[in-house]
Amino acid sequence: MTNRVKGFTVTLQRDIREDDFQRIKEAVEMIVGVEHVEPSIVTSADFVVRQRLKHDITRNILKVIDETK
Repeated sequence: MTNRVKGFTVTLQRDIREDDFQRIKEAVEMIVGVEHVEPSIVTSADFVVRQRLKHDITRNILKVIDETK
């Protein structure tokens, strides 16, 4: 027996403006079987998570550099 898929998520490389999203939305809606496409709006929580990730990556890079001295 094979599994059934009820949907999927598409992640963009970078945030885009809502009006630019409209063309992508229309293209995805043309795919057979697609019933609904909805954007995921950027929030302040996204900003906090991104800043925390940047900080962690920078800290880890500096730690590696320090260990190689």
